[in-house]
Amino acid sequence: MHMQGHAIVIGASISGLLAARALADHFERVTLLERDAIPPAGENRKGVPQGHHAHGLLAQGRISMEQLLPGLTTELEAAGAARGDLADDARWHLAGDFHCRFKSGIKGLLVSRPLLEATVRRRVLALPNVTLQPEVDVTGLTASPDSKHVTGVRLRRLCGDGEQALAADLVVDASGRGSRLPGWLSALGYAPPQEERVDIGLSYTTRVYRRAPEHAGGARAIVLAASRESRRTGALLFMEGERWILTVGGYRGDPPGAGEAALLDFARSLPAPQFAEVASQAEPLTHPKTFRYPANVRRRYERLARFPQGLLAIGDAIASFNPVYGQGMTVAALEAQALAAELACGKEGLARRFFRRAAKLVDVPWTIAVGNDARLLDIREYNGFANRLINGYLDRLHRAARTDAVLSLAFHRVANLMASPASLFAPAIVARVLLGNLLPRRFRAASPLAMTTR
Repeated sequence: MHMQGHAIVIGASISGLLAARALADHFERVTLLERDAIPPAGENRKGVPQGHHAHGLLAQGRISMEQLLPGLTTELEAAGAARGDLADDARWHLAGDFHCRFKSGIKGLLVSRPLLEATVRRRVLALPNVTLQPEVDVTGLTASPDSKHVTGVRLRRLCGDGEQALAADLVVDASGRGSRLPGWLSALGYAPPQEERVDIGLSYTTRVYRRAPEHAGGARAIVLAASRESRRTGALLFMEGERWILTVGGYRGDPPGAGEAALLDFARSLPAPQFAEVASQAEPLTHPKTFRYPANVRRRYERLARFPQGLLAIGDAIASFNPVYGQGMTVAALEAQALAAELACGKEGLARRFFRRAAKLVDVPWTIAVGNDARLLDIREYNGFANRLINGYLDRLHRAARTDAVLSLAFHRVANLMASPASLFAPAIVARVLLGNLLPRRFRAASPLAMTTR
């Protein structure tokens, strides 16, 4: 393939790095501009405060990243990450109790955000036409006299003086949920995108511990979802170096607190005892850290009637989700693959085609995150009759999935963005949900509809 031109990516996060990987097959040069200094491998980057907290890479995210960077999973495993079965090596506490445990064949990857980002960054920067410029603040866009075509960016080097211009044939904004692109569009005479914001007031606290094999009954992950009865949530995940990362959180007015005693009290209040077990018995390796996530945010670029050529947004700059659902990195990987596919079809009309495709990728995780958050917090705009009906059905599915592995597998496929939510309403699945909630528990466990679990 003959490549020409220069592409700029604003932000060297996971989404920016994967976007650069996609662009590298279509441009002669790709430049990543990153505000932060790049830390040593395995250390958290300053601009990613969430990096200190539990991160999940959904199964579809691992598959998509592996397709973009072949051999990534093996490399991460060699560095200590763990690949495991999401229904056998992990326990899922949903709607009041644990799903049954069984071999699902869905493989996830347990890895810290700093190790994942450092490994992806090293792989992307190994490409001969990709370079990274750290400690650079992009302050705006440059454009043609009629503003119909973005021609590059204005930037300021944090260790230098004055503002500079850097020309490009394509600029991709991967600067995250704090993206300044709507304001830059306004400065060029374009309408900013409609923004949807769903306030959730999530607060969470995290601590890292030394892991012992006997902790959590030998499981490598425990995930506890909030419910209408308790707006408290938690994740206990294996990390490289035989460590646990324990994150507990609460919605709107129910924060876990910042100190050691507050963290332990909060862990003891959770219905899954594994959190209190690790928080009280395991050797702590860090001090507790807190983080606040105010809202789900989605910018509707696909609905704009006018948009300049030579400009895109990707990842959290388009939509950022409640982190408890673990969707962000997976959506970023899927969008990078979509970008590669649209570039292969040519650069004419790229923004229109890409934003429409990205919107379809965002629809499902956005519906999952906002639909459940609206139910938990009774956000009336999103919690109408249809949403209440769907979530009532899902509660019954989770109850039946305590003994029915077929239902649990169907849920995990949707949660990992491997199947459409509509698959949960297939006649055979609905029948199992109904039967699983009608039969007494002792008969459900022996039913031929329930697979053997352990």
